[in-house]
Amino acid sequence: MIIIKLKKIISTLIEMRFKLTSMLMILIIKILNKEATIGKGFTSNGLMSLNLHRNSTILFGQKVVFNNTTRSNFIGLNKKSTIFVGNNAKLEIGDNSGFSNVSLHAIKAIKIGKYCNIGGNCFIWDSDFHPIDYIKRREHIESKINSLPVVIGDDVFIGANSIILKGVSIGNMSVIGAGSVVTKSIPDKELWAGNPAKFIRKIV
Repeated sequence: MIIIKLKKIISTLIEMRFKLTSMLMILIIKILNKEATIGKGFTSNGLMSLNLHRNSTILFGQKVVFNNTTRSNFIGLNKKSTIFVGNNAKLEIGDNSGFSNVSLHAIKAIKIGKYCNIGGNCFIWDSDFHPIDYIKRREHIESKINSLPVVIGDDVFIGANSIILKGVSIGNMSVIGAGSVVTKSIPDKELWAGNPAKFIRKIV
């Protein structure tokens, strides 16, 4: 009986902690970007690391969830979620989408649809971060770094430890297998996997 009561108390404390961290993350987002739109039901289970430019656009739909601890998602997460949105860049996330310890890095734009599930330790980047030419890398001129928007449709599932690279579009209801590196666009209702990701089959 005592053990059951203790479990209930611990469960209640954890729930309260996650509610407090969600409120804190909303406050931090608003401090970093006053124009950010955050829908009802936003949840951050644990703290995230944020770098949001004041001139960026942040649009979160309703019931967007970020898991950032092993307690919130017990699959072997390597880090807390990190979000970077640069000057004049845009990050848009649709209703009811969930993320576990992701890295979202937007130099231009990342758009993620509704009801998406982004697995543990996934990376979504719209930039190469460094030029291919070694002379340009030495100079590190940001304007010479390739960057293209990433668009992810509705009801997309991206398996754990996957990387989505610049310029990629993923169609509605498509699935990306765990550990994949997606370098080119994927139509609706298709399963892709591998490094680089390749077409596996249609999803009926």
